[in-house]
Amino acid sequence: MFEALSEKLTAVFSRLTARGRLTESEVDEGLREVRLALLEADVNFKVARDFVQRVRERAVGSQVMESISPGQQIVKIVHEEMTAILGGESPKLANAARPPTVLMLVGLQGSGKTTTAAKLALHLRRGGQRVLLVAGDLRRPAAVEQIETLGRQLDVPVYSEGIDSSAVQVCRQGVQKARDIGAAWVILDTGGRLHIDEDMMGELEEVKKATSPSELLLVVDAMTGQDAVVSAQSFHERIGLTGLIMTKLDGDARGGAALSITQVTGLPIKFIGTGERAEALETFHPDRLASRILGMGDILTLVERAQESMDQQRAKELERKIRKATFDLEDFLEQLHQVRRMGPMSQVLGMIPGFSSIARRLSPEELEGEHLKKLEAIVYSMTPKERRNPDILNGSRRRRIARGSGTTPQDVNQLLSQFRQMQKLMKQFSSGKPPRGLMGMFR
Repeated sequence: MFEALSEKLTAVFSRLTARGRLTESEVDEGLREVRLALLEADVNFKVARDFVQRVRERAVGSQVMESISPGQQIVKIVHEEMTAILGGESPKLANAARPPTVLMLVGLQGSGKTTTAAKLALHLRRGGQRVLLVAGDLRRPAAVEQIETLGRQLDVPVYSEGIDSSAVQVCRQGVQKARDIGAAWVILDTGGRLHIDEDMMGELEEVKKATSPSELLLVVDAMTGQDAVVSAQSFHERIGLTGLIMTKLDGDARGGAALSITQVTGLPIKFIGTGERAEALETFHPDRLASRILGMGDILTLVERAQESMDQQRAKELERKIRKATFDLEDFLEQLHQVRRMGPMSQVLGMIPGFSSIARRLSPEELEGEHLKKLEAIVYSMTPKERRNPDILNGSRRRRIARGSGTTPQDVNQLLSQFRQMQKLMKQFSSGKPPRGLMGMFR
């Protein structure tokens, strides 16, 4: 996600940070490129304009322009302002005073609403909550069958009735069923259409009145761009939303909807969908997404995914090595197959500072296939001593490793260069700096 935008912003900031001093005209030139990159990424015109204006107001101040590294200070400002337009803080789900908490999902057909309902149920259950899914989408053929199938696959109970029932009745009875079985959450999957119409909105209003949801979340497809923003405005004006879930971010290389929607509607994004797997639903963290967009990685989400995909002992060992800055190439080799379970490698590499450039250069097919085999071959061609201490790899050793792995010395150098950047990040963790220490490179 955000591939094109990340690449352009990285190029702009590389030029700015390479200069020891910056003039006001050079800052303006860089910010014009930033504004153009945002517009090309389908960011709302007003949002892009206001964003660049706020960055400029802060960037041309004497404290920045006269600092030792003005370019790096500007990148820091961009990160902070981008976090702000994405919502600032990570929003939490509201809990009802007495269980069950009703969470009502709405959206147009094709947005991934039913699949998202199942993913959200799995997310809540992993947090120790008992969840009931309610098949309230009676408009789309096979929607009830789809959510029942997903419920069986994820071992989440589903409440449904016959096709002659009304959506209001099914949702009302579903809430009562959740109360009877002691569920903490009940997720209502409601009906959508290919376009917004009066009948659909009227039905949603009735369901809302009958069930009094604590959360009323709109599921929007990121790939529809600014149409997603327009839909969110229409739903919010009519039925009163509490937040958004943005799906298919993995398929949208521009990402303009995600950068615009909160600013335009005033609604927080609470979750993002990043793939087809049942686990591919993430709690939305504005600062983390801003870091990904700017090529800084997202080590916190990476560790969280590791904890979910690895057994507890492995997760603790990985965390210990990260915090003590002792993660070496042997660990890299050992964890490679574990990492593959954490999601597409393009996403995983994008979360590691210094590795996002690799993710942008290679196609998903290359990431999942030949490139990983090349990485494995390079590390396997090293001796155990070399894996534990890559600093001893002089020119002759690198040439030997390249011959043994069927690669080139340049390939070996590239792997080692990226690995050193990762080790630098590990040292920030070991020094006790907070996670925002990712920004330490800008000081």
